[in-house]
Amino acid sequence: MSEETTIVRNTKQRAAVRELLADCEGFHSAQDLHAILRDRGERVGLTTVYRTLQGLADAGEIDVMRPPGGEHLYRRCSSGHHHHLVCRSCGRTVEVEGPAVESWAGRIADRHGFVDVSHTMEIFGTCRECATGEKPGS
Repeated sequence: MSEETTIVRNTKQRAAVRELLADCEGFHSAQDLHAILRDRGERVGLTTVYRTLQGLADAGEIDVMRPPGGEHLYRRCSSGHHHHLVCRSCGRTVEVEGPAVESWAGRIADRHGFVDVSHTMEIFGTCRECATGEKPGS
């Protein structure tokens, strides 16, 4: 097996991680997910949580966000390539498409002779509700 190949066996513990991700809103750290599983009575080790998340990320089944100065955060994602707007205050996340970014990334890669290019992008700011002190939905 090559270093680039990650195989995630379907075990009861890994199924519990997948189910939790399907139930959760927003992004969560591996440690947060582990704590929730423990609170639910699931016997899943933290290492298993990390390995499962890595396998799901490698398979494109979950989004991974790398906030400045923080640990990686994970959530179930929609299909297709997308980017995120993330509120620094409440963590609210909105999936957005960026056709201009895709075109730019392709041009830059071509210009420098790169192939098989991928990228991620998170835009951090403050959502309207946090900026104005409103509660969501009001």
